[in-house]
Amino acid sequence: MKTLVIVSHPEINNSQTQQFLMQGAKLQDVTWHHVEELAKIDVNEEQALLRDNDRIIFQFPLYWYAAPEGLKHWEDQVLTRNFVYGDGDDNLGEKEFGIVVSTGMPLKEFRRGGSENITIDEIMAPYRAIANRAKMQILPTFTISQFGYFSDQEQMQLLIDYQRYLTQEYPDTLSSRQKWFEREFTDRFKNFNDTSCEDCETILNTFIQRREDLEQLKSTIGLIKQGEDE
Repeated sequence: MKTLVIVSHPEINNSQTQQFLMQGAKLQDVTWHHVEELAKIDVNEEQALLRDNDRIIFQFPLYWYAAPEGLKHWEDQVLTRNFVYGDGDDNLGEKEFGIVVSTGMPLKEFRRGGSENITIDEIMAPYRAIANRAKMQILPTFTISQFGYFSDQEQMQLLIDYQRYLTQEYPDTLSSRQKWFEREFTDRFKNFNDTSCEDCETILNTFIQRREDLEQLKSTIGLIKQGEDE
């Protein structure tokens, strides 16, 4: 699976959040695409990039309940009617669509009765509507609230969750998480070059064994339940 992260931020070099996410997005089959850096939007190239990826992510900070104007400009140029719908070809159909949005306000304020009195999902409705019109599969919104207050441990957890959001198969089940961790650990273990890492190999083998044991246990429980129903 290939993932395209379409990033919009007018001052990305000064954004602690985006710089952190940019490092986290340096994964195999993940493309970081900052729209404000484009000197000129080549519609054909942009549309080809969308076709070439399986998961499309819009990523931006929340500016007055919307994305920065750079993303809106990119949308108006690239997401033409005959490309998104209307020409008989589902160019984006069956692709996955997700949103990574950061906010300076606490997440608890984005609810009815909170200081914002509106939910994140309600704010993201226009972007989800585009994805729906394009017949895309819509993923849950990934919200980052007040990144500047994150502890080191919280940043590490965010990094893992963000990388899973970019590359893990959905739905986000326990099985999907296990497969993702196993794949990522295996890939990174291979990249140790010639460095010995016996502990790493032990951890990986133990993880695989535990996953297989869990799958066997689930299968056994299923057979027991089937017997009880009969």
